[in-house]
Formats: sequence, C-alpha cells, structure tokens
Amino acid sequence: MPKTVLLTGISGFIAKRIALDLLNAGHTVRGSVRSDGRADEVRAAIRPLLDDPAVLDRLGFVVLDLTQDGGWSDAMAGVDVLMHTASPFPMTQPSDEDQIIRPAVDGTLRALQAAQSAGVTRVILTSSVVAIEAKDKAGPYTEADWSDTTHPKSSAYYKSKTLAERAAWDFVEAHPEMKLTTINPALVLGMPLDQHYGTSLSLIERILGGKDPMMPDIGFGVVDVADISAMHIAAMDRDEAIGKRFIGSNGTMTMPRIAQHLAARFPDRKIATRIAPKFMLRVLSLFDPSIKTVLPAIGRTPHFDNSRARDILGITFTAPLEAIDRAAAAVMSQR
Repeated sequence: MPKTVLLTGISGFIAKRIALDLLNAGHTVRGSVRSDGRADEVRAAIRPLLDDPAVLDRLGFVVLDLTQDGGWSDAMAGVDVLMHTASPFPMTQPSDEDQIIRPAVDGTLRALQAAQSAGVTRVILTSSVVAIEAKDKAGPYTEADWSDTTHPKSSAYYKSKTLAERAAWDFVEAHPEMKLTTINPALVLGMPLDQHYGTSLSLIERILGGKDPMMPDIGFGVVDVADISAMHIAAMDRDEAIGKRFIGSNGTMTMPRIAQHLAARFPDRKIATRIAPKFMLRVLSLFDPSIKTVLPAIGRTPHFDNSRARDILGITFTAPLEAIDRAAAAVMSQR
C-alpha cells in the first residue's frame, strides 16, 4: 500500500537513494532540507533515475532544522512513516563533543516527539554500527551489542550515534504506541546519485588521492548504499521488523586491503598499500586531526552478523569489492 514518508536529511548520500527507491516503489516522499536551495539539488539527482518522470510529482520538501522546533508539526501532517536519517557526520574530532552529540540526540528526540504528537507511530531511524561495536568482544557483533561510550575507540561520533539511538529506544519505551526500527549501517559505499555526497566517500577519496604514504591497519564493515536503502524500505513494509535493530554490513575490509584493490584497479594512481606502524601514526596525528581520531581503532577489525537483515528483511547484500568499485568510479569521475 502506498505511503507518505517524511524523510529527514534527504540531501544526504543515503537519503537520496532512499528517496529514489521510495518513489519508484510508488510511495510519496516529503524530504526535509535545511534550506530551500537543496531541494533543487535533490530533484536534479533523482529525476534521471526515476522509472517515470511523472513520479517527481510525488516528491515534496519542507525546511527543518534538527536544533529548532519550528516546522516539525506541519511537516508531519498527512505522514504515515517517519524515516529519520539526518545526523551530523564529522571528519575530525570537534573541540567540544557536544557540537556533534547534542544535535544528534536532540534532533532524534525532536523528530520522534513531533511524530508522536501528530499520531505518526511508524519510525525508521538510521543509526550506525558505531552504536554497536565500540567495545571489546570475541566473535562477530550482533544487534544485541551496544557500544561502550567510555571505550577508547568511542569518539564524539560514536557517542552521538549511540546516545541518539538509546534516546530513541527510551522514548519508545515511554510511548509504547510508537513502532521503531533502527538500521545500523557500517561504512556505506556504492554509487551516489550525484556528486554532492559530502564526506560519505571520503575514505575512498583519501586513498585514491595518495594523501598517505602508508595505510593504517584499520578494519571496517562495508555495505552498498543500495542495500541500506533496501533495508529501510523493507523495514517499513514488514511488521516483523518493528522493535528491532538491523546491522547493515557485508564483510569487513581493512584500509590496506582496500588500497591494494584500488591500486590494482587504478595502476596510474600513486596509492600506498604498505601498513603504517602505529608509532608513525602517532607522530602524523600531531599534524592531521583526522588521523588522531582513528588511533584507538588501529589493529581492530570488527566483524558483524548480518543474518537478521537477510532473514527478516530479505536483503541480498552486494559484495564489498563491488561497493568499493562503485564508490571509486564516482570519485574518479570528478578527477
């Protein structure tokens, strides 16, 4: 049955793909942007990929701010489902953690409160595996795991996603009529709809740009943006997804392994593939804040169990190297 979906942060890498897939599936999308100018960007990205150009008539926009109350009530009018994807994503640690944590937590609660007040009970929240894996554990992480915000790896971003998701589940516990599902993606790669993908493909850009003489020994779960979009939509359509978290990851790749793959794909690029000693990274972190952020993750290679997404949501995940190739193609098209 067609639904009207309020999709927050529609100009984001993941949300644009969700908007496209929702429209092609017959739903109506009301996307939130922080300024009217981003609406044209989203329309331009989606229009060429629609099954029928007339579908664009089912795409509308509202201006909302995670830190402000204005507009949320009107934005919820006539909505069946809230998909809350908007959240700050920094490349470096801020001087004040609350610059990231407070907008993430308060914005999530603001969206949930507006939905609850408007009688919109179905909510799909985009969280992250960083709300799951900042803790020491033998074996793969599952949806039962929660990050420890005191763990050395728990940066401001990890804390923001963990605390925002916990706040959402606490809100639902206090308002049992609310039907929440969270999608917890790993490193989301794949093909963006346009060139406005922000920091989403920054890891691939960094490797292809040859910025680093060596690669830090850091592992990531990898997933294609198309699969994360499919998870959101399947969760919306399946009652058995209510009250559950879903990991979006299809295998772990280390930075050296990604670099080796890209070096083979693009032999004309000067891509470093050697593993950087940790002491060297400590020195480099004095000059590059983005390196300092990842120091606690050196030597850690998390693994994730995605069986719940496969079994309940019916997701067939894209191979990690294919997701990497799609992202690399997008980055290289700008060079």
